[in-house]
Amino acid sequence: MGTPETRELEAFLALAEELHFGRAGERLYVSQSRVSQLLRTLEHRVGARLVERTSRRVRLTPLGEQLYRGLRPAFDAINTTLDDVRAVAAGGGGLLRIGFQGTVNTDVMEAMALFQKEHPDCATELVEIAFSDPFGPLLRREVDTAVVLMPAEESELVVGQVFSAQPQALAVSPRHPFAARDGLSAEELAACPLISVRGAAPEYWRRAQAPDTTPEGLAIPVGPTVATLQEGLALVRADRGSLLLCHPTADYYGRSGVTFVPVTGLPDSLLGLVWHRGHETARVRGFAQALATVTGRLRDTPRRVSRNRVAYSYEDGVRR
Repeated sequence: MGTPETRELEAFLALAEELHFGRAGERLYVSQSRVSQLLRTLEHRVGARLVERTSRRVRLTPLGEQLYRGLRPAFDAINTTLDDVRAVAAGGGGLLRIGFQGTVNTDVMEAMALFQKEHPDCATELVEIAFSDPFGPLLRREVDTAVVLMPAEESELVVGQVFSAQPQALAVSPRHPFAARDGLSAEELAACPLISVRGAAPEYWRRAQAPDTTPEGLAIPVGPTVATLQEGLALVRADRGSLLLCHPTADYYGRSGVTFVPVTGLPDSLLGLVWHRGHETARVRGFAQALATVTGRLRDTPRRVSRNRVAYSYEDGVRR
């Protein structure tokens, strides 16, 4: 029947982990029908069904479960070997690819400088991550670690340093009734359609950036959806909706046609350093330590902060 192609195996792994054709397609940046086509081709090569699907659910067959159990570690081993070869090609200390969303935080730049000082043989590379896909590049091994907007609840990911707590502001057009205000409460968002994110971002993450209710439970109108921050700001300028942003991002993107109004009563916006649980390296740990040092959040004793979080001891910098 021939040897399966890499794309067929990637589609199967994504579907096995998402159990949803649409989400698997978003993860691979292909259509749902393309995922179906790749799966059919792989099943034809294998000679049996790997996935059972009904109108209500998708699940692996026993043979599909067996294939996934054997394929996932083998696929990871191949990628690890490729990364090791790239590291050698990059020169001795290897290469650390750091993802970021929107803008590079000052703390991150200082952490990179500290990391380079302590690891002079390791090259660093900044890779911009799509606003609509905060975790995809980590899952696809396009970056080694990433600084993304919180929260991050994916079981495959570890959340290291959480930092840069910032109050939020509402981006509105100068024609909006809120534009002349010095500030507003979170409850007043009930009168303001919020622009939200579409794409591969998990639903819980999208709701965190554009909540559907106020803290007291009032419904917030749903505005247009966008894939990039620039798209969102363009819709704000056109008075098509409003956008919640942290103050530093609002300052960075401050421009004519957009007014930023402080909002009280919402949780602070937070950034977090995240990496894949199965792809952790000494370089990733070294950068996590550098960021923890720069942000001044080290503790005298280790502590566990959540299921996916890790903490550091000040004395030895060892991950706990």
